[in-house]
Amino acid sequence: MPTTPGNPAARAALLVLADGRFPAGGHAHSGGAEAAVEAGRIRDASTLEEFCRGRLHTAGLTAAGLAAAAAAGLDPLALDEAADARTPSPALRATARRLGRQMMRAARATWPGPGLDALAAARPRGAHQPVVLGLAVRAAGAGPPDAAHIAAYESVSGPATAAVRLLSLDPYEATAVLARLVPDIDQVAARAAEAARRALDEGPDALPAASAPLLDITAEAHAAWPVRLFAS
Repeated sequence: MPTTPGNPAARAALLVLADGRFPAGGHAHSGGAEAAVEAGRIRDASTLEEFCRGRLHTAGLTAAGLAAAAAAGLDPLALDEAADARTPSPALRATARRLGRQMMRAARATWPGPGLDALAAARPRGAHQPVVLGLAVRAAGAGPPDAAHIAAYESVSGPATAAVRLLSLDPYEATAVLARLVPDIDQVAARAAEAARRALDEGPDALPAASAPLLDITAEAHAAWPVRLFAS
């Protein structure tokens, strides 16, 4: 995972942010995996890999672009509006803001700074999680490629972890899925970081807006389930 050369503190911060034990609330969300398991689209390690790859190149790419742009210093309120425009599902918008609120609490406790404080004041109900993540990366002293890598990784690690619980999938198999996705994660992060660089001159319209209609549809259905294991 790339980071600022010669900045050990930033490298360590990335490990903290990417750690599933960082108290940002992601453990309670399946990233669409619960609905996909119920529909039979995730049945084993092979179908989990297909699901994660598709999510990575759509929702993951979009999130990575937003996170990289926030880390690069773009206006977080403009990015939050851009995130809304890229999230047609009300259920997913609510989830992104809920996760953003939790990420904000964890980030401000860990790397307090004026950027996070200003966004928290402007969006008391929560900004979109990738935007908050990017600001947290910036506050920790790291850069846009780092934010892109974390967002891309999160887009697949959540579903992979959830599949272990939902299917009693062997955790070694789930980890192997993530390992096989490493080249894709690197590719998506690179595309997102380059888009963020262009966005410094062109504005948020330069950021990826990849869509995953099936994720949107199933998120709306999942939000209406009376009983579910995961919040999303």
